[in-house]
Amino acid sequence: MTSQEATGLDAARLASVISPLRRTLLAAARAAEHLPEIPDAQIEIIRALPRGTVAAPGELAERLRLSRSTVSNLLTAMEADGLVERRPRPGSNRHVDVVATAKALDLFDRFDLASGNLVARAVATLPEGDRAALAAAVPALERLRDALTQTKDVP
Repeated sequence: MTSQEATGLDAARLASVISPLRRTLLAAARAAEHLPEIPDAQIEIIRALPRGTVAAPGELAERLRLSRSTVSNLLTAMEADGLVERRPRPGSNRHVDVVATAKALDLFDRFDLASGNLVARAVATLPEGDRAALAAAVPALERLRDALTQTKDVP
């Protein structure tokens, strides 16, 4: 018996829907709000720096499972675009903390609002059964995201 037969889930089909769905939503939200294109890796850094938080570059690298040099290069580009600031850590001349700028947080607020509105409008066009299935699927999709995050190191 295959895992699909055991669970009733076509994992390959689900995976083939998620990626294009994400790209479509991202493009539609960018267009709706006239947002600039920000690379995915930079988006992950900003998501790791919610309003009012700071983190050291090494902490970001560890949290996002990226090399320190990759994070350093991303931060340099993001700082040039006004998306993050590197500030000397209080009491240390050798360490810095990173914070998302008001510009970055505003872009994300606009993106999240546009994304939510686009999904709500699209869902409203679906039959009631599909709307109920999507509502019921959200917690499972959150758990799937978390499970995938925890298994990044598994070959």
